[in-house]
Amino acid sequence: MEKLAKYFPKLTKLQYDQFEMLYALYFEWNAKINVISRKDMDAFYERHVLHSLGIAKVILFQPHTQILDVGTGGGFPGIPLAILFPDSQFYLIDSIGKKVKVVQEVTNALELKNVSSQHLRAEEFKRKVDFVVSRAVTKMESFVPWVQNNIKSESNHPLQNGILYLKGGDLTEELKSFPRARQYELNHFFKSPFFETKKVVHLPF
Repeated sequence: MEKLAKYFPKLTKLQYDQFEMLYALYFEWNAKINVISRKDMDAFYERHVLHSLGIAKVILFQPHTQILDVGTGGGFPGIPLAILFPDSQFYLIDSIGKKVKVVQEVTNALELKNVSSQHLRAEEFKRKVDFVVSRAVTKMESFVPWVQNNIKSESNHPLQNGILYLKGGDLTEELKSFPRARQYELNHFFKSPFFETKKVVHLPF
């Protein structure tokens, strides 16, 4: 929580409290349904919460923005982003039902009114959104066809509507087919060895 408060100093009391509740909620649910690796729980805020919020260092979602989180797993990056942007609407989907159950329980415990979650494959989601977010679900060439028809054409942000993808490592080969993709290095924003190779990839549509 100290790192979170350092990098996001303008959190309201409610947001701070909601972020603080996350660890206990995920610790409890992780004991029942393994949504986060056990070793990652020791670095929960850095590896899951702060990593998810790397997207917020690249874009500030305007009120009423609609965001789809594909393959959300236990709720990342969607739930941390929903706490940070309470005036935006988040749709969290995953093909594994038990993970969606965790998302729903955490969302209810935090009383997040701007999150809806469904047990769905990406291809089954029919709503149009401004941005699609995800954490390294698959390679970009597989991911893009799943979601390209879900992105609205009109844009209200300095960054054009599209995909915001959290990935790590050398992406040169993977992004060769996507010349418009731009990489934002997270180690420019967060000073920690964990973020040395982590990036947000923005692919505009």
